Amino acid sequence: MLTISAAGRRFPTGTEALRGVSLRLQDGDFMALLGPSGCGKSTLLRLIAGLDQPDTGTLRWDAGTPPGPGDIGYVFQDATLLPWASAEDNVWLPLRLRGVSRDAARGDTVAALNRVGLTGFEQARPGQLSGGMRMRVSIARALVTKPRLLLMDEPFAALDEFTRHRLQDDLLTMWRDIGCTVVFVTHSIYEAAFLARRIVLMTPRPGRIDREMTSPLPADGASRLDPAYATLVAAVSEAMAAALRST
Repeated sequence: MLTISAAGRRFPTGTEALRGVSLRLQDGDFMALLGPSGCGKSTLLRLIAGLDQPDTGTLRWDAGTPPGPGDIGYVFQDATLLPWASAEDNVWLPLRLRGVSRDAARGDTVAALNRVGLTGFEQARPGQLSGGMRMRVSIARALVTKPRLLLMDEPFAALDEFTRHRLQDDLLTMWRDIGCTVVFVTHSIYEAAFLARRIVLMTPRPGRIDREMTSPLPADGASRLDPAYATLVAAVSEAMAAALRST
């Protein structure tokens, strides 16, 4: 899908966020960008989304041109919902910006809310929803355009552990059902090991890729009680510790 070659990004303040990042993203991947806060994970995600541009290096899409509107879904750390709008109208927003009327979009918006388990909450406003439910609305909004690529920037970091586990399970189910490509930013080793097929370890600023690890867990869903999951968490923890020591 995408080849990133020696990408670097330095902000006008002089902060070097990324240096020499090379990565290849395949169709159908579930990739986690894992590293400590401030290592450039979100910056890399913004480059992939086309919200920012590298100062050095290149991003080359295999199709020759970047994905068009609706081909990329983006889920931020905060749900970023319109507080005055219903859940259905929040999910409708990306379609509305493309000129699709509420009536024409209703089938897609309701289906997206159903997919994230919010049947019956279509008319609820964000203030009437829990944090986990608000994040579900945000995910539904990202999915309503049926994107090829879903970018997620620590979407579950602020949630309690029980809600986070439930949404992780739901996300894996949706990824398998929809067949899109996911790039997931996290600083949680446990989350990266549970979700991702490919785990990319990044070093502290300037962000570089230290190594990539492939998950041996079954793609049809792993158990947090599986010894193989514990083994993977230990291996990723050891690799991340080595990466931090080397900087």
